[in-house]
Formats: sequence, C-alpha cells, structure tokens
Amino acid sequence: MGTPDFAVASLEEILKQNYNVVAVVTAPDKPAGRGQTLQQSAVKQFAVKHNLNVLQPLNLKSEEFIQELKKLNADLQIVVAFRMLPESVWNMPKHGTYNLHASLLPKYRGAAPINWAIINGDKKSGVTTFKLKHEIDTGNILFQKEVEIKENDNAGNLHDNLMHEGKILIIETIKKIELCEKNNSELPFISQNNLEASHAPKIFKQDCKINFDLDAEKVNNLIRGLSPYPTAFTTIHNEDKIQTLKLFNTKIEFCNNDVKAGAIISDNKTYLKIKCKTNLLTVYELQLEGKKRMLIEDFLKGYKINNTAFCQ
Repeated sequence: MGTPDFAVASLEEILKQNYNVVAVVTAPDKPAGRGQTLQQSAVKQFAVKHNLNVLQPLNLKSEEFIQELKKLNADLQIVVAFRMLPESVWNMPKHGTYNLHASLLPKYRGAAPINWAIINGDKKSGVTTFKLKHEIDTGNILFQKEVEIKENDNAGNLHDNLMHEGKILIIETIKKIELCEKNNSELPFISQNNLEASHAPKIFKQDCKINFDLDAEKVNNLIRGLSPYPTAFTTIHNEDKIQTLKLFNTKIEFCNNDVKAGAIISDNKTYLKIKCKTNLLTVYELQLEGKKRMLIEDFLKGYKINNTAFCQ
C-alpha cells in the first residue's frame, strides 16, 4: 500500500525477492495540469508495468473494498507513504500490517519527517519498520536504520537516501516475520510507550515563508529542508516591483557588519547575498515568480538588483 516514488522502491525490492504480491493498493487517479488529465500515482504506474493487481479505493472503509481485500487472503500488508488505515484493514492479515516510516521513531511521527529533520538542524535521521495499531506512528518497532544528514543535504537528497535504506529494511522485516513463523518464536519488538516522541506535521505554505530576522543557520536549514519541494520563499522588493522568490540552494557566509536583515548584496554578475540576523546567505539557485528555476549567474543576466533592494 503506497502512492509516491518513495513507496515504489520498496515494492520493486519485494518483487525482486520473489514474494507473491497479490495486490497493490494506491490512491485513485487524479486530474492534474492545465488539461486536467488523469494522472496515475507512481506506485500504480510501476504496478501496471509489472502486471500487478491494482486496487484504488476512494473509501478505505467501504464494504466493497474490505471484501476485495478479504478475497485476496494476504498473509501480510506493507504500507509505505499511504493514507491512514482503518482497523478493519490493518488488522486483517494473519501477520498484521507493517509500516515503513522515514524517521527514527518515536521521533518525527507524522506527515513530513524528512523535511522537519533538516529544518530543525538534525545531524541524523533514519527509517523504521513498525506494526500498525490505532494511534498513528505509535506501533511496536521491529527494525531501524540510522542515516547521516550531511551539511549540504537537502530534503531531496535525504529522501533518496532514506528510500534506499527503507527498501532494504522492508525486506529484513519480511524475512524476520518469515523466520519467526518458521521457528514459532516471538518477534523482537521494541515498544514506543516509554520513549520520548516528537512530531512532524504536514507542511503548509506559511511554514515555507523565510524570516531573515533569524540566524543564518536557521534560515539555511529551512531552505535545505524545503528543497526541492515545497520550497522556501520570500518576497523581493526591487525598485517598484514586489515579487515572490523561491530559494533552493544557499550557503552561509560569515559577516560581522550591521547591515539590516533582508538586505541584498550583489555585483549583478556572479553573486547575490542576503543578510540574516547574523551572517549572510549566498544564493546559488533560485526561481522568480513566472520564471524557471536557474543558477544565480543566469538569473543575474536578466535581472538587475538595485542597491536598495531587500527581501522580506
């Protein structure tokens, strides 16, 4: 059960290991783009290509869907980046339902663990497999794998690293369930009950607005944590124009002057720097509203920065 690319890697690995996938459950096709043509989820595209049985329920509690699942008689359900399941679904298989989560639970329970780990300046993240129960992301942990967050990693890099480690952990999980059944032994669960939890709520537009009155490190972490999507943004005030500006790639540069936060420093050829509360951010990739994403040198070929320009 899954929808985006993050889930495809695990599904592909399960097939490579010759497990019998009786069905793939994914989101319904959705209209997208100017033409509002129906778009299939990444998981559905992969499943169709590999001739897998695909279910796309609008309502996970519907009797029709529940009956379809029962007829499949699956031993185990694997969930990777999917919707919240009702008990009638997650409690159905003999071995239950296991979820792959992109954090070291109980840290960062919720919808956006990859983004928040970088936004908060963490030096490590990881993946966790756990058995589903009522409360979201609270089930007993089976396996975890730690992943380093490097200084220049953004949400895109970390997503790919966790996706790779996650598919390996899913196979370890399935093999352990098989082994314990064969030996009639207990699974080595770890309870989350007495562990300190934190949350990673869904990110909304207001979370993406940059505040240059913060330290450069915090601003840089926000930009990294939202790159390439949903992307941190500011408004650039340049002469008589006010436009939205998205920032994708920045680096902290030491500065000991008292330039006002938000001020822009540029030679209008090769560099653009924005003052934070402390230090500067050198901008390497950005996107002005109505334009495509580009490197700073290309941006400055067609955009002149006034000496009173600022971001807010």
